[in-house]
Amino acid sequence: MIITHLWLVYILSGVVACVLGYPHYLAAMLQLQQITLYQFKNYRSSSFDFGERIVGICGKNGVGKTNLLDAIHYLCFTKSYFTRHDNQSVQHGSDGFRLEGRFALYDKPEKTVCILRETGKKEFSVNDAPYDKFSKHIGRYPCVVIAPDDAELITGDSKERRIFIDALLSQVDEEYLRQLITYKKVLDQRNSLLKSFAETGKTDLALLDVLDEQLAKAGVYIFEKRKFFMVSFLPVVKRLYQDISRQPEDVNLFYESELLQATMAELLKINRQKDGFAQRTTSGIHRDDLDMHLGSQPFKNVASQGQRKSLLFSLKLAEMEVLKKEKGFAPLLLLDDVFEKLDEERVNNLLNKVCVENDGQVFITDTNGERLSSHLEQLKVKYQLISL
Repeated sequence: MIITHLWLVYILSGVVACVLGYPHYLAAMLQLQQITLYQFKNYRSSSFDFGERIVGICGKNGVGKTNLLDAIHYLCFTKSYFTRHDNQSVQHGSDGFRLEGRFALYDKPEKTVCILRETGKKEFSVNDAPYDKFSKHIGRYPCVVIAPDDAELITGDSKERRIFIDALLSQVDEEYLRQLITYKKVLDQRNSLLKSFAETGKTDLALLDVLDEQLAKAGVYIFEKRKFFMVSFLPVVKRLYQDISRQPEDVNLFYESELLQATMAELLKINRQKDGFAQRTTSGIHRDDLDMHLGSQPFKNVASQGQRKSLLFSLKLAEMEVLKKEKGFAPLLLLDDVFEKLDEERVNNLLNKVCVENDGQVFITDTNGERLSSHLEQLKVKYQLISL
């Protein structure tokens, strides 16, 4: 009976919140309520409170809009989205930085802290409990970023698309992340061994056999996960593209992998001599790609800027759908300067997807506060506007 009463109170509290017009984001399972930045990029010491589900961040170029989003990304992934090395995120003239986020996860408060010490050592903790391996944090706060440089996902080489798929699967499958780390480690070892063969003229085939076995084992796991995932993921991307573009455009996507024709072990054996000459591993899942076509032509060769952005958004929104389905709640969404080179209809369709149909917390940056406010007002959603 007590459980029944508590459940009834929970339901009624939700009804009351809706009637009284409380912020919709209170119903979300993951929220960032506050962030504090110290010596992080252009922020000497700043703190921001987030009181709505939709948060607009406005200001001229160079004031720190993207840096604020990157600080949020740090708290979700333990690293920057925009820079490769941690020391590139330290404010000029300073030694180290500190980020602290106040989250609510399943309605329970959490304090997450990332510190880069003067020595270059990085520390990461949740509720004052430090991680021994940062990889254990991945997936705790699922997050999706859409930024201008993400155009490389459409126009760049295959590495960009593998990074996208790996980042997504690593947030929902801990074993996938472990196997991916193993694969990259063994791949580096194998490449170093092949290079040493060429430099010294001496070969250790027994050691190469061991590395091949380890590489094949991890590679097969990764391949099978990617292949199975693509079966359901790619149709979602295509559907979302049509929703955003609202045009009868024939977009097709395919998963490409050498392992569709031969096993990983077979590929390593067949290409061993080739690898020796190249001094690197020339075949494997580290060469997988996502093939994209518009009609019968390669997408990046014939698509317009608007079409490229629409496909980029479709991939990212599909990522959101996967994370929500796997986690049971919507991920954080960080939109950085997404309105450029996009017509009004596509902008409105995108914002409707992420602000109305999506119930997760959204952070949007724009140089034009009036433009952003106008779009959000049309959607009739509550939002917070931060001017930097």
